[in-house]
Amino acid sequence: MGFFDKLFKGPQIDTAKSDANAKKMRALFDHVVENGADYRLIYGYTEDVSRFNYGFVHGSKTKIGNLIVGWNEATDTIVAVPTVPDLSGCGEPTYYRRADILKAYRNKYPTDAFVIYPDKRGYIAINAYDWLEDESLYVYVSQDEALAAFTDYFMNRFAKK
Repeated sequence: MGFFDKLFKGPQIDTAKSDANAKKMRALFDHVVENGADYRLIYGYTEDVSRFNYGFVHGSKTKIGNLIVGWNEATDTIVAVPTVPDLSGCGEPTYYRRADILKAYRNKYPTDAFVIYPDKRGYIAINAYDWLEDESLYVYVSQDEALAAFTDYFMNRFAKK
């Protein structure tokens, strides 16, 4: 492989690291979410930390909250669990049941986020796209397939205006 091949190939997938982090995410999620094994998981983040009791938030100017996000198609429920980048602990889960939320949609600009309004007082925007750039802020997990499945579920079953 030449210099330019390496330059333009993009980030290398660290399968061992990704698998280890995915196992930590699963363990944390299952520990705090009832019937956690019934949910599929993605990793994401949000800058809207006002909706949660963030006992575990990475200190930064933008108050980025790291999230383990689970979804259950049978119950039309999305669960967001706040965590820290090293996955050493997590906060309490927040449940978003489709029947109980005001609206949900995918906001393509500026961050390409999944936005959920549980009521008129606030919202959560889950971003699961640009989290690989700084591993001190975000967990390394290779999740292309899981993110594609979540996107499909969110757009076709969960989103409502």
